[in-house]
Amino acid sequence: MSGHSKWATIKHKKGATDKARGKVFAKLIKQVEVAARTGGGDRDANPTLRTMFQKAREASVPLDTIERAVKRGTGELEGVEYQEITYEGYAPHGVAVFVEALTDNKNRTGPEMRSTFGKNGGSMAEPGSVAWQFDRKGIVIVDGSVGEDDLMMIVLDAGAEDISRDGENNWQLITDPSLTHEVRTAVEAENITVLSSDLTMVPSSVVTLSTADEARSVLKVIDALDDLDDVQEVYANFDISDEILAELE
Repeated sequence: MSGHSKWATIKHKKGATDKARGKVFAKLIKQVEVAARTGGGDRDANPTLRTMFQKAREASVPLDTIERAVKRGTGELEGVEYQEITYEGYAPHGVAVFVEALTDNKNRTGPEMRSTFGKNGGSMAEPGSVAWQFDRKGIVIVDGSVGEDDLMMIVLDAGAEDISRDGENNWQLITDPSLTHEVRTAVEAENITVLSSDLTMVPSSVVTLSTADEARSVLKVIDALDDLDDVQEVYANFDISDEILAELE
């Protein structure tokens, strides 16, 4: 999990000063729309929509914008139909990369993806060659001031599978994707602050990057992919020590 955790921390800090807020909104709105199209517009019956709705609200996407996205997804409003598609590849040093995209034209997105990998030192891989190294999970980030034993008593009964510290010393709870909302609700019911909740891909093993140069070469690929309009999420199985991460910052 550490690879995703470090990258999530980097993205969080990057986003804090990122002026392209509209681009972030656009990605989140797509996610809401596709979740509604796939599982229906009822958040109580569609856990993925519930998670995406919450994620959009935490990013300050206006409520009416989110509701319109839900209606486009369910067909109540006309809109572009997006296709979910994944891409797999490698960054330098054998780091596996798994990309989730939403596109209205895969004939545009595929070549763009291949070009971005190649121009930044990575390479595309055949479908299935990387995906087996990741598992779909829910992730809930909780304020780090609460005690581990107290938190464990609350979340294990709700379905949490693992508890660990993240890159900012908050608690990171890993769950089955369908139980993400239940775990979040259980924590909030005890008046403990939940910082975020999301769906993620957790790597089964990680590649340790031992120098700042190695880390830069990997992040160059991931950052370029993450900046593509059709890309929703980029996952990779790398690990960077806190010392190297501080050097990069």
